[in-house]
Amino acid sequence: MSRARLSAWSLVAAAACWGTATAISKRAVEEIAPLTLLPIELAVSVAVLLAASTIAGDRTLPTSNRAALGWLGVLNPGLSYALSLAGLARITASSSALLWATEPILILALAWLVLRQRPSTPTLGCAAIALVGVVLVVAQPGIRLSTSGVVLTVAGVAACAVYTVLSSQYLGEHSTLGVVLLQQSSALGFAVFLGIGGLLTGHAGSLADVSLTGWASALAAGALYYGVAFWFYVNGLRSCSPTVAGLFINLVPVFGVSSAALLLGERLATRQWIGSMLILAAVTAVAVMQSKRPSADQVGEEGRTKSV
Repeated sequence: MSRARLSAWSLVAAAACWGTATAISKRAVEEIAPLTLLPIELAVSVAVLLAASTIAGDRTLPTSNRAALGWLGVLNPGLSYALSLAGLARITASSSALLWATEPILILALAWLVLRQRPSTPTLGCAAIALVGVVLVVAQPGIRLSTSGVVLTVAGVAACAVYTVLSSQYLGEHSTLGVVLLQQSSALGFAVFLGIGGLLTGHAGSLADVSLTGWASALAAGALYYGVAFWFYVNGLRSCSPTVAGLFINLVPVFGVSSAALLLGERLATRQWIGSMLILAAVTAVAVMQSKRPSADQVGEEGRTKSV
């Protein structure tokens, strides 16, 4: 399998992990305060990654760009998901998913402005189609949004977009497992700091009445949402531009809604099926273009004389 195709499948797997774990994390945050839930989930993630590194015999952390990669871990999943969980506690999961649909557009804009990676016209078209699909999947009439929830969620989305654009510049030849372990450990340190602050200010909540389902949800979400998903995502970032990687994030609500239908018995409306098909078509088109010209989006369209 070519690196481009492997990258595409890694990004699809990351979206599947995030989409499936969103519903699980929503269940956990109903019982556990966000400032307490985040360090719990990240501790599980680091434990899973340490076990994986031991089994794989890969215990090497990045030697170059270590500080930059560590700070990026503090940014995401540290700060980003602290804001996201706080926002999720104030708005519905559907509203959160709709706000997160803006992340690929932010990534596209940042990559263009910061890295001078001008997206091709087909890529822009696919991004527009995917965005329409996401709106059809997650938008619900009559939803009442909390202003603070929206602000917190959008801030988390922005932090994720910055992470994607900057991380692609520092990965180098480092082991994917080593990079993710370093970033998750940095995020865990930040989350523990926030948790202590929450405990001192009375925002940490109590764990005394958390049910077995709540604990199981927190543990499962920690392993899937952070450890496994980020390994797939960082692996996918190695062989494609941030713009292309961002477009695969549009699959997250598709997997999220599908998981809710499968696990919770929720039925999908016709518009959700249509939206899902639009997203899948757009992402598939991007994956095909990526496999045919893996460097096209990385070098930009400007100055090129050939096109697919």
